[in-house]
Amino acid sequence: MKRYVLRRLLQFIPLLLGMTFISFLIIQMAPGDYFTQLQMNPEISPKTIEEMRSRFGLDRPVIVQYFYWLGNILRFNLGESFSYHVPVSFLIWQKLKNTLALSFFSIFFTWLIAIPLGVYAGIREGKWQEKALSFLAYVGISIPSFLIAMLMVFFVARTMVLPVGGTTSVFHLQATGWEKFIDYLRHLLLPGIALTLAGIGGLYRLMKNNFLEAFNSPYITTAYAKGLSSFSVYFRHALRNAINPMITIFGYTLSSVLSGAALVEIVTNWPGMGRLILDAVLSQDLYLVMASLLIGGVLLILGNLIADILIASADPRVRLR
Repeated sequence: MKRYVLRRLLQFIPLLLGMTFISFLIIQMAPGDYFTQLQMNPEISPKTIEEMRSRFGLDRPVIVQYFYWLGNILRFNLGESFSYHVPVSFLIWQKLKNTLALSFFSIFFTWLIAIPLGVYAGIREGKWQEKALSFLAYVGISIPSFLIAMLMVFFVARTMVLPVGGTTSVFHLQATGWEKFIDYLRHLLLPGIALTLAGIGGLYRLMKNNFLEAFNSPYITTAYAKGLSSFSVYFRHALRNAINPMITIFGYTLSSVLSGAALVEIVTNWPGMGRLILDAVLSQDLYLVMASLLIGGVLLILGNLIADILIASADPRVRLR
């Protein structure tokens, strides 16, 4: 297993290089750059703009710019933001921790709710319980996450049961450590519940279909013929085989924590990576965009690796050679 993980990690190096190089070229193909917009400001002289371009290395050929950026990355320097004039690493850390908190909150409760419901619907196939759950799942799949977030913002704004926007209240500085945690959690609930509701329907359908496929297999008939109880057949045989495809999906879920939460963050005014990336793309803040893409690529790679390791651990039929 250690050799397999090490080999996969080494394979990720050329993958990251290729991903960042292509992304860098695509960004540079866009007309103009961040400093082109400053030319519309009569208070900034052309000489000042050229000096700023030279300071950030944008007066060099694209290939040279990429290797200049890559050299900084190898020194753990993500560069400086054009818009905010602070290190990109500082901006990323301030926002990434909120996005990760939101994403892991939604992933935990989505799986905690959808997996048991999918198993229950598979057991009650054809009954009114399964039909009701499937109807609700279709409704949840049909409504996009940003619309769910908008409806929840409207409801919360009318009822004031939860705070809208931000991560802290006005009394945060005078609060104790536990009170600060509760305050943060209350602000997290609105975007977290919206993202959870958006993901339950699809995951529920996948789990139900996987469970039914496993339950209708010949080895289930053999298990019943041996006199095993329904509980043992459901959870020791059918569920164990039905959960394997879900592990792969879990890996992709981990890898999409940035993109999956972006729209919900923007709608609910949660200060995460979503708004930061959108503003960076619109303003052509090159180093901030590249840092966001790099983090997304690393999460994608780690998510796939975690999924492969979990599948090998859960299914003895899988052999890593």
